[in-house]
Amino acid sequence: HAHRDGNKVTFHMTTNGVAGADPAKPVGALAGAPATAYVWPTSLDPASVGFEGGTGILALAAATHPDFDDTPLFDENADGDVGNDGGHWHTHWVVLTPTPECGDGALAVRDIPEGSSPKLPATWPGLPIFLDSPGFSPVFDGPEVVVNVGFAQGVDLSSVAYDGVTAALRVNKNVHAPLFCVTDVFDVASGDLSLPGQLK
Repeated sequence: HAHRDGNKVTFHMTTNGVAGADPAKPVGALAGAPATAYVWPTSLDPASVGFEGGTGILALAAATHPDFDDTPLFDENADGDVGNDGGHWHTHWVVLTPTPECGDGALAVRDIPEGSSPKLPATWPGLPIFLDSPGFSPVFDGPEVVVNVGFAQGVDLSSVAYDGVTAALRVNKNVHAPLFCVTDVFDVASGDLSLPGQLK
């Protein structure tokens, strides 16, 4: 579920086990690297967080992927190195689009074609995909994962719909488009990605 207080939204997800206890296992390379994520697809336009508008499904994700770091502004494990934290849980905004190359009916994080320059958030980490690293910290408590998100003033949060998904993603083995596919959906709160949740 999710609820708001002014321009702050708190996203909750309750799992069947211990949230965060089963992170992605490293494979030792970016090519084919796996990620595990708790994902909240929303009805918000991607422009609401700084992406080019009308480009897909804006989703919040709490993710871990030990083979690469995509939060160059943040040192999640506080060891003085901002480039080695991919295995620590962190958050992303992603724009998801149907991508047949990833499988029948599959989604992927939208690619940025070479030579194009779509609008991107200030904290975009430089990967050629619609992915932002905003720095919100996921909080784990038993079966629950919680993320507190701040939105800019002026973003209309009055009628936002959302869903909850636990999923696995994988970097393309050729490390090119589609770069980051959703490979497994373990559970969908609604059962059908109908975004039944309404922000209160």
